[in-house]
Amino acid sequence: MTNNPPLKISDTYTTAFTSVTALADERWTLANNDPFTSMAFLTALEECGAVAPDTGWAPKHLLLKDANERSVAFMPLYLKGHSMGEYVFDHAWAAAFDNAGGQYYPKLLSAVPFTPVAGPRIIVQDGYDKDQAEALLIKAAKGIAANSGLSSLHINFVSEEFAKTHEAPDLFIRTDQQFHWYNRGYASFGEFLETLNSRKRKQIRRERKAAMASDITITQIHGRDISEAQWDAFYGFYLDTGMRKWGQPYLNREFFSLIGKSMPDNLMLVMCERAGKPIAAALNFIGPDALYGRWWGASEHHPFLHFEACYYQAIDYAIEHKLARVEAGAQGPHKVARGYEPTTTWSLHHLPDPNFSEAIERYLRRERKQVKLESDYLSDHLPFKTLD
Repeated sequence: MTNNPPLKISDTYTTAFTSVTALADERWTLANNDPFTSMAFLTALEECGAVAPDTGWAPKHLLLKDANERSVAFMPLYLKGHSMGEYVFDHAWAAAFDNAGGQYYPKLLSAVPFTPVAGPRIIVQDGYDKDQAEALLIKAAKGIAANSGLSSLHINFVSEEFAKTHEAPDLFIRTDQQFHWYNRGYASFGEFLETLNSRKRKQIRRERKAAMASDITITQIHGRDISEAQWDAFYGFYLDTGMRKWGQPYLNREFFSLIGKSMPDNLMLVMCERAGKPIAAALNFIGPDALYGRWWGASEHHPFLHFEACYYQAIDYAIEHKLARVEAGAQGPHKVARGYEPTTTWSLHHLPDPNFSEAIERYLRRERKQVKLESDYLSDHLPFKTLD
């Protein structure tokens, strides 16, 4: 229950900010348990220059206040000049819109840049009606899109509850699939392995042994203990992976030093060394109930080292620290064989043009059915002996 009266539309207004740092006196708006919508993470993205108008990420953050100037809710929002770094892929929509004579970009996006992790996209101050505050900011974002002649508004990687609460005739649900590992109270990695069928259990043991076969040592380093030299090594690995996967990495070296200083309690680096020399690393973020695998890279190829550093080390950490799950990033059905399970992701999309909107709505209905069919199939072929 709340002591505050319910919000009324006539009693609120919104203000757009062109940087998170402009909200420095509104720190409560980012004071939540999600590491990726924290002041530290969003500020680091802007301060290092990765998020800026000239990179196609122009901040338009919305702050909702009441008539008494009290802050009510915050929504990270960006004017996007492209669709890179989002992980909810709409390139085909952009091509169709442009082919029909429209202009898809810029568009409006509420998301955490370069981060395919579900979490709060509207943060509401305690004591206010959460659903109503969210609805008011969604309405404000739609208004910006309409008044600016933008093609669309997208709210990416929200919770299922948020998506179903705010789904509307002009705000469509889109689903996709990731693969998460769930901690069912395991006391050790070995206990987790015992829940798998014999073939998969033996496979994982072989992979872990093979990953260490070249006298490789692996260390889990918490944020406060990560040195600048280790950040240098990790960034080199990150650059190599980014150049191969995206053509150009999204983040620069400064970003990692910034988060190392501003949010060390949320960081865990898996460092792999051979003969005392770093050869690979994986960076994880720690949330209140989950470990999030974000970036990986290597300077040497060793069989199964990627699986060890990114998947098995993460499971070890989650078990030791009693975290409920591991989220190992976007895509990757190969994770199922390693105990990760298909998990639906959710987003919301608003397209003011009625003709385009109708076509997208039909497409999304078909896509949701396909996502569910694939998820159901994979769920029926999990490597577990039994699941309660």
